[in-house]
Amino acid sequence: MCSIIGYCGTTLSAEEIRPYFDRTLSRGPDMTRILDTGNGFLGFHRLAIMGLHEAGMQPFTLGKNAVVCNGEIYGFRPLKKKLEDQGYTFASDSDCEILLPLYEQYGVEMFRMLDAEFAAILYDGASQKLIAARDPIGIRPLYYGYLDSGEIIFASEAKNLVGLCREIMPFPPGHYYLDGQFICYRDISKATAVIHDDLETACKNIHDKLVGGIEKRLDADAPVGFLLSGGLDSSLVCAVAARLSDKPIKTFSIGMDIDAIDLKYAKQVADYIGADHTEVIITREDVLEALPRVVALLGTYDITTIRASIGMYLVCKYIHENTDLRVILTGEISDEIFGYKYTDFAPSAEAFQQEAEKRVHELHMYDVLRADRCISVNSLEARVPFGDLDFVEYVMGLDPEMKLNRYGKGKYLLRHAFEGDYLPYDILMREKAAFSDAVGHSMVDDLKAYAEETYTDEEFELRRKTYDFAAPFTKESLLYRELFEEYYPGQAKMVVDFWMPNREWEGCNVSDPSARVLANYGDSGK
Repeated sequence: MCSIIGYCGTTLSAEEIRPYFDRTLSRGPDMTRILDTGNGFLGFHRLAIMGLHEAGMQPFTLGKNAVVCNGEIYGFRPLKKKLEDQGYTFASDSDCEILLPLYEQYGVEMFRMLDAEFAAILYDGASQKLIAARDPIGIRPLYYGYLDSGEIIFASEAKNLVGLCREIMPFPPGHYYLDGQFICYRDISKATAVIHDDLETACKNIHDKLVGGIEKRLDADAPVGFLLSGGLDSSLVCAVAARLSDKPIKTFSIGMDIDAIDLKYAKQVADYIGADHTEVIITREDVLEALPRVVALLGTYDITTIRASIGMYLVCKYIHENTDLRVILTGEISDEIFGYKYTDFAPSAEAFQQEAEKRVHELHMYDVLRADRCISVNSLEARVPFGDLDFVEYVMGLDPEMKLNRYGKGKYLLRHAFEGDYLPYDILMREKAAFSDAVGHSMVDDLKAYAEETYTDEEFELRRKTYDFAAPFTKESLLYRELFEEYYPGQAKMVVDFWMPNREWEGCNVSDPSARVLANYGDSGK
């Protein structure tokens, strides 16, 4: 990961902004540069992944234009070769150096051309204006706010803008900003047409597109590792990567010391694919000690996100402190496009599709945010193969009747696509617990108990009423909200609501986001 910041105006100087920018120094600890554009500045904290030499340091400049980009542009080499044939020369092997030549050639239309997970801020020297853009899923973070002067400022994380802007908002994924407007260039959540492939054709395409998405994310000039929970999604990423790699891949799992559900399944997968596997064991004390730090690094009060982030943060902390890895592949986004436990309750295919669209549209505030912050705060880069644009576009376009649980097994299309010898059959067909539960049911129970100890019933009723937006509804949610307000005062609207099952569906009107409370949880997590 890297950290970027951009501002066009005269109110702030680069010296004044530096302390705010350095709040995300862990995203890019290798080198820092702030460029004075003559009408503001662009800043870059670098984590070197592609093009490890200093020539790959940003901001990149071309004529009067300049750009900073936190991202990976997949398949950039053919684009680079085409630009070289047109007379452009490049100083580095960095994928992001192609952005300014692309801008000269295509203007803002270039964003539609990118197969990338990225956030970018570009200074156009001719117009003396900033242009910003973000990938269609929002895998790479970008926030914005307005100074009291009315000038806009962009930064990788909300914490960069706390104290500068009265209101901080996430930059909408799939949009670019130009002349005061946010313009959608690609809405990945909306299918342009329904795909009516038969089952076997659909599963072959799912297989091929996911393998392609994993393969392109193995391209790095820095060492790569994998998070392996033992569930379907991370296990598939690791199994495919193991086949594509010429040496054992490095995998990492985490669990509580007393009731870790998934460690045994993760080890089974690791042994099967021949991975170099590490288990990280945590305790109740580790969880409670990490909680304030996790809320601060996340910038959310959402229950699901915080629960799931504690284990992810601690395993990534271990990786940072004990290995030389720089890139981490992870299994997010599969649930949102293929369905999860609660989508078994969808009353119709149309309702399933609408829910998938909503979830994909909001991912950048929840699971994608979790993966980015927990990994980047430990000076690592997250790559999310299930977020491959070609893959997501195809799965979202499939007839939703196919994605309903008609087979007695959730995510059947994904499972069937990889039947064979990728994974042991019982792992491929296993119903997995949610990550926060799979680390150990005791972890969530410990968090709930801690919240119960923190507030009396009277205190809970009194204090939760002070919030009129996304009001806390349990003691646990109040605990998280009050921690959030310490670090991000008055910024609750950065998150639209709580990540919960669709309460309008029969069977989903629950007060806890864990799948454990759903009637169909069954053998999940056993």
